Amino acid sequence: MRMVDLIEKKRDGKELTTREIYYIIEGYTKDEIPDYQVSALAMAIYFQDMTERERADLTMAMVHSGDMIDLSAIAGVKVDKHSTGGVGDTTTLVLAPLVAALDIPVAKMSGRGLGHTGGTIDKLESIAGFHSEIGKDEFVNLVNKDKISIVGQSGNLTPADKKLYALRDVTATVNSIPLIASSIMSKKIAAGSDAIVLDVKMGAGAFMKTLEDAQELAYAMVRIGNNVGRKTMAVISDMSQPLGNAIGNALEVKEAIDTLQGIGPKDLEELCYALGRQMVYLANKASSLEEAEDMLKEVIRNGKALNKFKEFILNQGGDPSVVDHPEKLPQAEYRIEVLAREDGVVAEIVADEIGTAAMLLGAGRVTKESTIDLAVGLMLNKKIGDSVKVGESLVTIHSNRENVSEVIDKIYANIRIANQAEPPLLVYGTVVE
Repeated sequence: MRMVDLIEKKRDGKELTTREIYYIIEGYTKDEIPDYQVSALAMAIYFQDMTERERADLTMAMVHSGDMIDLSAIAGVKVDKHSTGGVGDTTTLVLAPLVAALDIPVAKMSGRGLGHTGGTIDKLESIAGFHSEIGKDEFVNLVNKDKISIVGQSGNLTPADKKLYALRDVTATVNSIPLIASSIMSKKIAAGSDAIVLDVKMGAGAFMKTLEDAQELAYAMVRIGNNVGRKTMAVISDMSQPLGNAIGNALEVKEAIDTLQGIGPKDLEELCYALGRQMVYLANKASSLEEAEDMLKEVIRNGKALNKFKEFILNQGGDPSVVDHPEKLPQAEYRIEVLAREDGVVAEIVADEIGTAAMLLGAGRVTKESTIDLAVGLMLNKKIGDSVKVGESLVTIHSNRENVSEVIDKIYANIRIANQAEPPLLVYGTVVE
């Protein structure tokens, strides 16, 4: 088998066999196939696409390129959730205890974030004492005992994907549906869950800017998951404006606590129910999505979800009293109000640019080596469709430095006020097959 023949085959729109795909991924992982040949193949895939069978084979070849997490010692259906990214995406902090409160095992590996704010692990480390570095045996025991644990990503998961993603990034082949879908799904499948719920974002703050592209990606990932034996569903959700009101690590933990108490932002609550009901349904705990949502609402109403969050924090070394006393979370020294300069209705909040404003404060990482300030960030006091008068606060800046003029300028440049506007639809649809 020669790589040049396989490049030519895909260039001409022909289908690669399972054996050929594994040959390519194994050879590339072992440095036996050079970057320039895999670059050529990626460009051929970009233009010629892949069949559903090829996409599934590519995904599993990348899964088998490294470690696979074995969660078989955990009783029950393990359900994972993945978001394709966004600004103020606090859903994992809410969903993990919410779903675990229904005796569904949530054994989740999360990362640290590059970009606007930290990842889920960074956010949780806003809680004094919380640690995510726990051994596999303890991880399994915690999930079996209390149905929830979130740990940092470790081990040698999908090394082929890491190599291929870095190559795609510098060869203009990132925006390829089969390559994006197999990249995301390989990591989720290697993490060991039985079922996967996907939150596919669309809009200014998302990777997929249009509904059509988001739908195509969602269908591709759901089909890959189902084709390789993982029950998979997806929600397509809006990211034209930040989700919820908080952008920043400790601020988002406080917002998650509010949401678990039933007093969080309505859009965050709505999305958590949309994703959570799929997780409950796939775990075989409800006979319909409607029944699943009723179950989720009940554990918020009766306090079980909030108590599960406290239990989770305590189990991983954190101080659970922050749930009742969120003022114990890191607090920024300065609070600076960004005031409206005109009357009207908020018509646009450009999600990615507002996220960048939070990153300028220190809420996120520019590079892997960057240090995050867990206390800083932004609180949105107005969302799209809200009326506003001159002098009302649009945004509260939480900062540990007094001079934030560049942050204020960026906020003003990316919040537009008009005579009228309607809030955007949050959930555009559900993808089952």
